[in-house]
Amino acid sequence: MVVETKKENLCINQLIAQKNIEAEIEGDVIIPDIKPDILNAINSNGTVCVYKKEVMDGKIRLDGSINLYIMYMPDSENDSVRSLNTSLDFTQIIDIDEARENMTMQDDIKISSIECKILNGRKINIKVNYKINIKLYSNDNIEIINELEDIPDIQMLNSKLEVNSLIGIGTTKVYAKENVSIDNIDEIAEIMKVELRLINKDIKISYNKVLAKADLDVKIMYLTEDNRINTAQSQIPVMGFVDIPNVSEENICDIDYSLKNLLVKPNTAETHGIYVEAQIELMCASYERKEINIIQDLYSPSRNVEFNQKKINAMTEKQNIQNEVNISEQVQIPEMIGHRLIDVEINPRVNTANILNDKIAYDGSLELKFMYETESTSSIEIKVIELPLNTNIDAKGISKKSTVNTNISVSSQDFIIGQNGTIDCKINLNFEVNVSKTTEINIIEGLNVEEDTNTNNYSMTIYFVKQGDTLWKIAKKFKSTVEDIAEVNEIEDVNEISIGEQLFIPKYMARKIGWNG
Repeated sequence: MVVETKKENLCINQLIAQKNIEAEIEGDVIIPDIKPDILNAINSNGTVCVYKKEVMDGKIRLDGSINLYIMYMPDSENDSVRSLNTSLDFTQIIDIDEARENMTMQDDIKISSIECKILNGRKINIKVNYKINIKLYSNDNIEIINELEDIPDIQMLNSKLEVNSLIGIGTTKVYAKENVSIDNIDEIAEIMKVELRLINKDIKISYNKVLAKADLDVKIMYLTEDNRINTAQSQIPVMGFVDIPNVSEENICDIDYSLKNLLVKPNTAETHGIYVEAQIELMCASYERKEINIIQDLYSPSRNVEFNQKKINAMTEKQNIQNEVNISEQVQIPEMIGHRLIDVEINPRVNTANILNDKIAYDGSLELKFMYETESTSSIEIKVIELPLNTNIDAKGISKKSTVNTNISVSSQDFIIGQNGTIDCKINLNFEVNVSKTTEINIIEGLNVEEDTNTNNYSMTIYFVKQGDTLWKIAKKFKSTVEDIAEVNEIEDVNEISIGEQLFIPKYMARKIGWNG
């Protein structure tokens, strides 16, 4: 007979697959006629834009472009450092057996290296190596049986568990636009380098909406018409509302920012500045803490109980941690004595992240790329220095079983040049740490109860406890109850029995009849 049950809904945002791959894109670029021949490349940097994402059965697809800025020395004594701005389009199809059309994808693409090979004075070959991290999630609504109605004599093994149930996922696209000011005396000849970073991230939750806020920090290096190298920097507000029904202030929200398109160009002489326009996609996943009652196992001493058990993975103990780490170091670069510092690129790297008592211990390095002018302002030099990065982040309740995802961004930087090539480095790093656990739980489904006609009114069995036994397992095996075994054997703590211990296992069938199946 099918049993009437009460059920509770749980939405599981389950990590189904994760894949890391290394890829490369290569192309030949022609130097425009208005620019001088190239002698050698000095520096290169790039920004990844992903304008289309698609999850299909058995694979995913990413379409995007890499915007590149190549600084080079021209093959001419009269010309200063010049730059080449180009882009390489890519389509990346990645086979993932578990992928299905309705899954949610998170992608993270980082450039690992840019190689420039001079083919001739008017043509170069560019090869970009990049790393792709893909995570696929399935958003499944699961019905959990947590109560049976009108069934006497049923024995249930219950447990309570606090899980993070998915409320919903929403996306929106926003534009960050601004005219970045430059010095009044500057007339831009060309843009040499563009760096972007998102800082000051924050969220506000209102009725059925999540407001995501951040600042897009833009740093631009440019060459003036009179052959001077200068930089301009600005913070552009990024703000967007993501619709998620039933979201509230008590919920935990994960915000993923993805750059889709980028436009950086000098304004007209009348406007005087640099126009920046970035299209950013915001994806928000919102979770609620939910305590659920799970029936781990059940049986009846007087009836036949049939059911199926299904294992699912639920997210638990989720927390988002923001932590500011201040780095203050002094470095020596004698080559820079008497020269102007133009720019410093900072690249944080984490080698290991060890989980200790309520802490995460990070060990890594900071790569600092100093760019400075030489004797002649028409040329620049680069010096790379590595600083150690060792810090602990508080994470209450974290354990070895926790999953930790860390994103490190540079929130501010300051470099003071002293005497004898000494540079005081003050760098503030923002650690965004996402911590959670995956807990496997059993859920009951397909429950059916029938009367057992093959029963005796009373029996008593002597049993000796074996390795792995619990009172629940023993009671279920002999169709008794935990309470009856504990009473007969004068057991005070039902969770404590010893291997080899002699137990009397009673069955009182006559008193349990009373339900007409």
